[in-house]
Amino acid sequence: MLENWVVTPTCLPVVLRRCHTCGAERFRADGKFRVNAHHKLLDAWLLVLCTDCGATVKLAVLERVNVRSVRAGLLERLHDNDPALAAELLGDPVVRRRNRIGLDWDGAWRLDTGGGGHRHPDREAVDVEVRFGAPIPVRPVRLIAEGFGLSRAGVERLITEGNLVSAVRLTGKLSSGFTFTLKR
Repeated sequence: MLENWVVTPTCLPVVLRRCHTCGAERFRADGKFRVNAHHKLLDAWLLVLCTDCGATVKLAVLERVNVRSVRAGLLERLHDNDPALAAELLGDPVVRRRNRIGLDWDGAWRLDTGGGGHRHPDREAVDVEVRFGAPIPVRPVRLIAEGFGLSRAGVERLITEGNLVSAVRLTGKLSSGFTFTLKR
């Protein structure tokens, strides 16, 4: 029997970028946008606040884009300060690269094991499929340890003993779905 685990975001991640005012490197996004029109051209920014001094920084979303080329739904979501749009844009590698930012997902996600996440004494092996609600980079060892209530060292020991197997490498970070089997 296959168990399904889901990694879901609980809030927006912390934006990693150097503050020009105080030198801190952490900003929080609350889903506020600023849209500015220059005749037929639009600029749009996601506003983020420094966690130390409160200074506002604008992250470019649209730059000098013709009004007619912007989807009506996108423009409406920008005007409505849609937090889901902020999450989508922070997850977009093009936006992150353009603005030279990184993301810190610590404390911004949770693992839902669907009531499972424990060993079944009557089964030889437990098959688990892990899905991601957003591209959140997490170490599989951490997820497995949290899901089964084990230590990370215990999970790594299971991997080296061959009792925890997967088609993907379980060391390092993953941000897309994978499956693994835990043998007794």
